[in-house]
Amino acid sequence: MFEIVQFIFLILSIFGMWGIFRKCGEKSWKALIPFYRTYILSKCADKKDEGRVLLILDLFNNILSFSVSAINIKLSNVSAISYRIIVILSLIVSISTILYTIKIYSALCVLFKQNKWWSALMMLEIPIYFFWGVMNRFQPTSTIQEREVRAASLSEYEEKESNEGLTINIKSRTVSSLTKGKKVLLRDIHMHIPQGRMVMLLGGSGAGKTTFLNAITGFEKADATVLLNGRDVYKDFESLKYEIGFVPQQDLIRYNDTVEKTISDSADLRLPLSISKQEEKKKINEVMDIFGLKAVCQNLVGKQSGGQKKRISIASEFISNPYLFILDEPDSGLDGVLARNLMERLHAISRTGRIVIVITHSPDRVKDLFDDVIILAKDAERTGRLVFYGSIDDANTFFNTDKLEEMVRMINRKEEGGEGLADELIEKFGGLRNE
Repeated sequence: MFEIVQFIFLILSIFGMWGIFRKCGEKSWKALIPFYRTYILSKCADKKDEGRVLLILDLFNNILSFSVSAINIKLSNVSAISYRIIVILSLIVSISTILYTIKIYSALCVLFKQNKWWSALMMLEIPIYFFWGVMNRFQPTSTIQEREVRAASLSEYEEKESNEGLTINIKSRTVSSLTKGKKVLLRDIHMHIPQGRMVMLLGGSGAGKTTFLNAITGFEKADATVLLNGRDVYKDFESLKYEIGFVPQQDLIRYNDTVEKTISDSADLRLPLSISKQEEKKKINEVMDIFGLKAVCQNLVGKQSGGQKKRISIASEFISNPYLFILDEPDSGLDGVLARNLMERLHAISRTGRIVIVITHSPDRVKDLFDDVIILAKDAERTGRLVFYGSIDDANTFFNTDKLEEMVRMINRKEEGGEGLADELIEKFGGLRNE
């Protein structure tokens, strides 16, 4: 009797998937292919990555099930430890399968505007989605093709090459993995930053800010052309690396050395070998003077305040006198006064003709110190895209608000507490550039 019920549920499931695939713009006959149909269902639910992982888990689960069956037949010839290992692995795979299946079924409920609690019945292999597939009154909120179109179309804009400043033309930055396949992290980012500008980089979590910075510094190459004063960063990286400074969020300094020794060691690493010791000493003194470290130069780094440690970390990178200076949340962990003091020092550096790019999560309190803002966001395909690049005043007009944090909230996805306007604003900015 149980086998008959299972068979009926299987038939209903196939009919349901047949209708869902048709409604979502996929080929209906794919519902006839075991395992693969689950991946297509995940694709319809906009959960392709989860579906790909589930395919691998199902395959692994079948291999383990076969192994357990084989061991049960020849249990006398198999050690208890081997048996336990396979059982534990089976348990881990089963739990993972359940979690990924819940994600897909929950997304399917959202797609058909149904309560997510229906996914609990689906987990019991009751094919509720049979009705969604065969009944016309159940329609998905979007098809696969509509989502692809909604992932804002590529801009035709490309920045003209310049012999001054930073010219960025990123076509794409992709990665590949066994579980997730090919993933586009960044796409269609073009801009020119003139010399002597202080630029803020904003975007929600996962928008591609760090990936973008790694691409323009040459640390992670993209399908792109990045020119620094007319020289190709990718082709001339060895000679240009002294002109690019990057300060990560974490302070990468030793606490048991003096401030001067820390900066001196950094100078040994970052300055060309052709520089004399006298010239190196001069540069160390200049950097300590710029960041207000002269008074504590003989003190241990570990004894300094959080603000001082941050300045030491920045000074250690600035010792090479970079033309392009990038900082990832340099104000992290600092109070308002210390953060502003640090930003004022960075603003002064930009006024010497350098380009300074800063990621900050407290943009509104220091925005008067910045010339321009770059805003990135995830589009419908969860790819990092350029929403806006221009002056702070132009950003206020474009977003119809003078609050930078509000701008970020507008482009964040709804499930992240935002308004989900990223694709609309990407299209809008691309349209303005193509005019």
